[in-house]
Amino acid sequence: MAWKTLDDMDLAGKVVLTRVDINVPVDNGKVTDATRIARIVPTVRDILAKGGKPVLLAHFGRPKGEVVPEMSLKVTLPALEEAFGRGVIFAEDCVGLPAKQAVAALSEGDILLLENTRFHAGEEKNDPTLAAAMAALGDVYVNDAFSAAHRAHASTEGIAKLLPSCAGRNMEAELTALEGALTAPERPVVAVVGGAKVSTKLDLLGNLVGRVDYLVIGGGMANTFLAAQGIDVGKSLAEHDMTGTAKEIMQKADTANCKIVLPVDVVVAREFKAGAENETVAADACPADAMILDAGPKTVEEVDAVFGKCKTLIWNGPLGAFEIPPFDTATNAAAKKAADMTKAGTLVSVAGGGDTVAALNGAGAADDFSYISTAGGAFLEWMEGKTLPGVAALEG
Repeated sequence: MAWKTLDDMDLAGKVVLTRVDINVPVDNGKVTDATRIARIVPTVRDILAKGGKPVLLAHFGRPKGEVVPEMSLKVTLPALEEAFGRGVIFAEDCVGLPAKQAVAALSEGDILLLENTRFHAGEEKNDPTLAAAMAALGDVYVNDAFSAAHRAHASTEGIAKLLPSCAGRNMEAELTALEGALTAPERPVVAVVGGAKVSTKLDLLGNLVGRVDYLVIGGGMANTFLAAQGIDVGKSLAEHDMTGTAKEIMQKADTANCKIVLPVDVVVAREFKAGAENETVAADACPADAMILDAGPKTVEEVDAVFGKCKTLIWNGPLGAFEIPPFDTATNAAAKKAADMTKAGTLVSVAGGGDTVAALNGAGAADDFSYISTAGGAFLEWMEGKTLPGVAALEG
């Protein structure tokens, strides 16, 4: 662990520039899901407890370097104040006079939120002048936005090189969980990778086969792997132009002693809608006029058996078309098995990615997983073995 945490920093009387991710969904001027806001509370609370003055830096939406009033962070103030249990001061800019005056006026116990960093074109360009202007506002930099750590922006990477820096509690939890799952995991390790397309997860699959003992492939991706074995998948979603790549991944897995687990039975239907008439058939018996929409019960038994052999699980993506019942059955059953094993203390389970979180919530299993990442792209890039600029900057 080359990066520092809040425990390593002297914050008494210091202005603590804290990069957070509060890019939350908003409807009619109100935050509709405050999950990301809840995740930053421990960091802000601990900064205050150590006598620091937290100054929050964040982006919101994609204003592309222009001031867009509808993308002002002001909309998050009520949700932030509710989460912190105290008032939050707001500055109309993240640099310049408004920011300087707001920082200068801070008293102990105050929390300050600066305006959307992306109102400045230099943010996404990692402009050193903008990073220096931000850094000039504070004494210490804390990055608590793992979900933005895969981007080399002024507020995630540039500023970290200019001030004493560390990871916030959310970032620390993400890095600890992911290092435990991929860098130095307790073996055997199983990864569940689902989703529509192999093409979007090539780097991920290529990295995982060299790192895990079992790789469970689900969703539309599994159909491409079945097709690569010469199996007719009917009208199923499949990337037939990727079958050669699927074969290469299977060969690479074989060389690395990684067992790939594909469906042995599947749930098929003629139409893609809730409650559609369906049947379960062997994976190689999909009717020509039908499409595969879920893994079958025998496949779930196989997946459960693999989980039973493993100590660590990494999960990204559903096993079927989980958004439409009854094609959420396999995902729900496997998720419950993983949750039960985690609860019993026999499995460390780490999951991430938008569809994954939604699927595990739908299964009622998310609360029992060891760690659920709120990061999308950053979680995937970490699993792909890529260096995340926002994390690397903390190690400097």
